[in-house]
Amino acid sequence: MNYSLKKVLAVLVVIAIIFGWYVTLFGIGSMQSIKDKLSLGLDIKGGVYVLFEAETDEKGDDLTKLMEQTQAVLENRVNQMGLAEPVVTIEGDKRVRVELPGAENAEEAIAAIGRVAQLQFTLADGTLILDGSMIKDAGITTDNDHGGYAVSLQFTVEGSDLFAEGTRLALSGREPAFDDVSRNSIVIILDGEIISAPVVHEVINSGSCVITSGRVGGFPQDEASQLSALIRGGALPAELHEINSGSQTASIGETAFEKSIVAGAIGLGLIFVIMIVAYSVMGVAACIALLLYVIIVLWVMVGLGAVLTLPGIAGIILSIGMAVDANVVIFSRIREEIINGKTVRVAVQSGFKRALATVLDSQITTIIAALVLYEIGTSTVKGFSLTLMIGIVASLFTAVIVTNLYLSLIADSKMFSKKKFYGVNDDNTPKFGLKKEIDFVKNKKIIYIIACSIIIVGLLISTIFGMNYGIDFTGGTKMQVDLGAYVDSASIEKTIKSYDLNNLQIVYSGNDKHEVIIKTTDFLENDQRAAVIDTLQEAYSFPDDNVLTSEQFSPSVGSELQKNAVIAVLVAAIGMLIYIIIRFEWKFGIAAVVGVFHDVLMVIAFYAIFRVTVNNPFIAGILTVVGYSINDTIVIFDRIRENLGLMKKKNTTELVNKSINQTIGRSIMTSVTTLVVMIPMLVMTGEAIREFTVPLMAGVVVGCVSSVTICAPLWLDITNKTGGSKYRGATKKSGKKAGKKEIETEE
Repeated sequence: MNYSLKKVLAVLVVIAIIFGWYVTLFGIGSMQSIKDKLSLGLDIKGGVYVLFEAETDEKGDDLTKLMEQTQAVLENRVNQMGLAEPVVTIEGDKRVRVELPGAENAEEAIAAIGRVAQLQFTLADGTLILDGSMIKDAGITTDNDHGGYAVSLQFTVEGSDLFAEGTRLALSGREPAFDDVSRNSIVIILDGEIISAPVVHEVINSGSCVITSGRVGGFPQDEASQLSALIRGGALPAELHEINSGSQTASIGETAFEKSIVAGAIGLGLIFVIMIVAYSVMGVAACIALLLYVIIVLWVMVGLGAVLTLPGIAGIILSIGMAVDANVVIFSRIREEIINGKTVRVAVQSGFKRALATVLDSQITTIIAALVLYEIGTSTVKGFSLTLMIGIVASLFTAVIVTNLYLSLIADSKMFSKKKFYGVNDDNTPKFGLKKEIDFVKNKKIIYIIACSIIIVGLLISTIFGMNYGIDFTGGTKMQVDLGAYVDSASIEKTIKSYDLNNLQIVYSGNDKHEVIIKTTDFLENDQRAAVIDTLQEAYSFPDDNVLTSEQFSPSVGSELQKNAVIAVLVAAIGMLIYIIIRFEWKFGIAAVVGVFHDVLMVIAFYAIFRVTVNNPFIAGILTVVGYSINDTIVIFDRIRENLGLMKKKNTTELVNKSINQTIGRSIMTSVTTLVVMIPMLVMTGEAIREFTVPLMAGVVVGCVSSVTICAPLWLDITNKTGGSKYRGATKKSGKKAGKKEIETEE
């Protein structure tokens, strides 16, 4: 691409960024701002949610069919409630999550959607013929008379007799009790709403019948499928057991949302400053790419119809920190090329080319962890992982395409073609960097012992004293109310003493401590929670709007969360191991996976030793730590692999130390930028995002340290014991008799 075309493209990108940000913030004409376009989650806009579990022994395809029927009935039911954008999703094997944005009365809403489906067949005048229990099955078939599709019904023996009598009565005609219903109709009613009213043309006593649309073309397939599903749902209702529910006012979510946006803006600004100070003109190119990156992530979410939740915001902000990583890998490589004597123009070209494989490998392994998180996680965690995946893909595009465009343009200019603009002195020494190489391999045994000791201490504490599990693991109830004034915890405990709540905790929230969070391991139903809140209202006279959140968690949810966490880590580790073996070799794969489990155990030890609460976001944190840690390790391994082919005269120990020292600047910079973007989240945002931030910050530190001090030395140990690496060809062991034997290339 010639210089003039690059300038045109660069100007167009800047114009697109300015226009994109203006539309994103303010909208223009018929194009709404991003705040108006994005679908906001229940934790932001407020409302009611409930997680039901179906009480059934069905398995396999029968269970899948039953849950789809149940979902169809619930969707029909919540749509009748007149709420904006209700969401009904199947979660796991036997569970259905219902979210009702805008609902205010949790008790009434949950009671309305949780009752067993009521399906009735009546005459036009409302006379009952039979109910849903007498329907054996419902499906779709072709409509031979009109074309398209029809709905087929099969009745039980009792239902067959009653339906035959009903069709006989319908032929004689009845005065309609419903609008727009024929005198000769059989009216099918679900939960008090008419879902179909077919006209009877003859007595049907065959035990089955077909419902047609009566028009040319018949039913469309989706319409026939929906009607049959609703009828099946009424015929085969799954009894639903409430295992998790809650409500939240819009005020608490909107406050957290606004604080999260401010925290994200501060984090993004801090990254801009760091990148410009550390990388000069390269940092400016990265900032331009990051501005485009944020726009892409937000509007892709709109295009996919994704729901933005508070954890999702955490995912976006975290992905901004991780997006810097691709730029840092590229910039570090370009700087090395300049130090090695290449001109700026050539260094930019070769630096991008040589960094591309590293960038792809490191980001793909992170995507593997995010995919596992999305498949296994709950709805909240899915929102976090989805935004993370979108962010990773967007970061690859902006770093490889946009940053490349601006750097190649800058390198071709006379003004910025000097080495000083790329962090290199005139004598080809770096302006920033380690003055002396560190021998990371020398003290590897000490590092192994320290790491194992911390993990053992953490496991002992967790075994003896147990982990500090939150109520979403142990089961229990959480209520948050604004009392309107500060009330000491002893008075609150006395007020609700009659309820004899186990493991009662009272935590203050907000700067003025007017808000209190009441936690108990007791599983309180909706009416019980309402009674506790009524007692508090009588004592402290606050309005209904001051009831900010009210949630309960079944113990079964916690046990499933723990199981899913273990499965998720194992599946992610296996996926990464396979990828690394394909891209590298099995020795790298084993060392990387050991590093992953080290990081997971270290984070668990951190939670055990410091008694940090373990809750649902902890799982997302662990999985993200897995992806982040492997990202760092892959960069070092990629350099080791490259140096194995280039530094044939160095023994393997020297080569590993050299590789770590060459990449340690990138490891530190990426960790710093990721931590910097999370600090405002930790300080400024609410509990929901803070719960995601704590394990991530711990994992970033652990992941950086382990990649440098454990994974690479461990690869060296494995290689020494197995005869060398395929990237070095034939090898031999050599070394002093009293010293450690190393692998050296045969000369």
